Parts: sequence; C-alpha cells; structure tokens
Amino acid sequence: MIEIFFKRKKHKLFYANKNITFHLARGETLGIIGVNGSGKSTLLKQIAGVMEPTTGEIVRHGRVTALLELGTGFNVEFTGRQNIYLNGMLIGMTKEEIAKRIDAIIDFSELGEFIDEPLKTYSSGMMMRLAFSIAIHSDPQILIVDEALSVGDAHFSAKCTKALRELKEKELSIIYVSHDLNSLKLLCDRMLLLDKGEIVYEGEPESVINKYNFLIAKLNKSQENIQLQNDCSYGTFDVQIKNVRVYGIDSKSSVISSGEEGVIEIEIESKKDLSQKTIGILIRDRFGQDIFGTNSYYYDKTIDFRKNGKYRVSFRMPFNLGPGKYTVTAAIHSGLRHSEECLHWVDKAASFEIAGYIDRFFIGVCRLTPTIEIEVDDDR
Repeated sequence: MIEIFFKRKKHKLFYANKNITFHLARGETLGIIGVNGSGKSTLLKQIAGVMEPTTGEIVRHGRVTALLELGTGFNVEFTGRQNIYLNGMLIGMTKEEIAKRIDAIIDFSELGEFIDEPLKTYSSGMMMRLAFSIAIHSDPQILIVDEALSVGDAHFSAKCTKALRELKEKELSIIYVSHDLNSLKLLCDRMLLLDKGEIVYEGEPESVINKYNFLIAKLNKSQENIQLQNDCSYGTFDVQIKNVRVYGIDSKSSVISSGEEGVIEIEIESKKDLSQKTIGILIRDRFGQDIFGTNSYYYDKTIDFRKNGKYRVSFRMPFNLGPGKYTVTAAIHSGLRHSEECLHWVDKAASFEIAGYIDRFFIGVCRLTPTIEIEVDDDR
C-alpha cells in the first residue's frame, strides 16, 4: 500500500535459492551443508512440495516424506496416536496403511504409554521420535531429513542412523541436512555446499566439508585474505606446514602397534614475524570420523614465529588406537580454534596404520586401561 500511495519502491527482491540444479539417484544419500542463511531449508521445502519455486522445475518420482521443522504436520492438542493418523495422511498414507503399521510406529518411537497423551505434553525429543517413526514407516521413495536427529538423545539418534542405513540398502533415496559433520560423513555418498543460495561445490563428503570449514573461517572479517589452495589446504599462508610425518618410536615407521609410543612431527616455515600461534592436530579414521584432536593452546604452549624461520613441532603420545588406517590433519592458527585466524590448514597431511598390539587385545576404536577388582562374599 505504501508503494501505491507514494509511488516509491520500498521492497527489494531476495532470492533464497538461485540457479540450483542437481539430481538424486535411487538409493543415494545426498548431504546438503552450508552456513545459516545459505538457503538449505528453503530448498528442502521446495523439494518436499511445501513451497513452489518461482522459476524452474522440480521433478519427483515416488512418495516424498520430509522431516522439516519440528512439529510440522502435528496438532499439539491431539494425542500421539491421533497425530500418527493426521501426519500419516498428510504425507500420503491411507487410513488402512496407517492402521497396519501403527503398532510398528509406536514400537519404534519407544513412547510407550505417552502415545495416548496430548502432544503439548511432549518434549522436543519425544516429538522427533514420533515424527521420525511415522516417516520411515510410510514407505517413502525419497526421505528428506533436516536436522531432525539433532534434538534426540544419543541412543535414539544411533537407532535412527541404523534405520536410515537399512532403508538405504532397500534403495531409499535420502536428502540429509545437518551441522553434525561426522554423521554427514557416515551417511552421505555425495554432498552439496550451499552459499548465498547457490551451489558452490559438489563432491564426496570429506572434500565438501573441507570447503565448508574454509567458508566458516572466511566469515571472520579478520580473515578476508584467507585463500583456498586445494581441497585439502587453505589459510593465509603467512606460516606454512611443509611436511607432516607419523612414526612409532619402536617401529621407526608409519605402521605402529596399538599402545606403542608414537610421534606426529610437523615441519613449518614462516614468512612473517608472528607471535603466540597455536599448532593443532586431528586424527581421523578411514571413514573420516574424528577420533582425537588437540592443540598446543590446551597445553599452554604457543609459538612465536620469525620471518624465514624453520620449525619442527612434535606431538608424542601412546597410540592407544584400534587396528586400522588413519589420517592426520594439521593446522596453525590463533587462539583455541582455526576459525579465529587460520594461517594454514592441511587435511590428510599424513597417514599411518595401526597393526597388532603390544599389550592386551581389545575391541573398538580406542584403548582404555581398566583396573579389574573381584570381590567374593563367602558366607560359608
């Protein structure tokens, strides 16, 4: 109305998504990542049919079920059981289909007697359990998950992840949005990185996540001169990591026994005089999962660099890891995190393998050292 009366333009157009084109194959899990405001949720709503695109076309084959904002498709005055019928019909299920699957839905949700209580009495985690249970029992061909697993407890999140893997084996296609980088690495075959409404990078999960970390670092205004060298390396390069080596004290090689003392050695060259900088390491397994990370800041040790200086920093520790192949990421930055000022980040800077044991056998990723005590109450 103001524009009509005053003949002045008071609004401006904002495009949440621009020039986006991608496909999703049957049985594929596609991850979508981006900083807040990059257009992820808007894109998912369009794919789910909640919103229509201004231009372009979305072609869907089969039933699409979406887990978007918590509580979407629910009535808080209804009981959990009533909401199963309400939400199920909204996503395309018939009453007969819901009746056949309602016991399985309730059982998976683990809500028990709360299923007949009003939804307004539920916690966010309970609502997520119900929504996820309905979604995976609706026989979708495409499932959209937008941060839904982030509100659940660890037990149910693991249960959901397992269910998604099983459905994927049955050729369910999944579009998964999350800020949990480890879950993205575990679940996704391919990922898209959105920035300002556009796809800026597409590829395998680890390389996309590295680009995402680069964008996070670049958000800091003090890091506007940060550069991306390749998929695995970025920073201001005022100080550079020249080489990273991993070896066992006894093995003298990158094949190390579990429990053996080992060293991660980082060679550095400086182009400038810089004070109080941090050196960090991150160990990942063959799936790209973060196993252990630390930096010199946590140990009250910082480094003063001098122009043209050469340095060697070593992290020495027992490699109490399970057998397998691992990679090491190294970084030089200010303060506690690389997002404050990233001088150089190198992903997969070195690799090593844990083979065999120098002490007792164990199962799992890491070695703990329990003390076992046995007490006998003998009343005879």
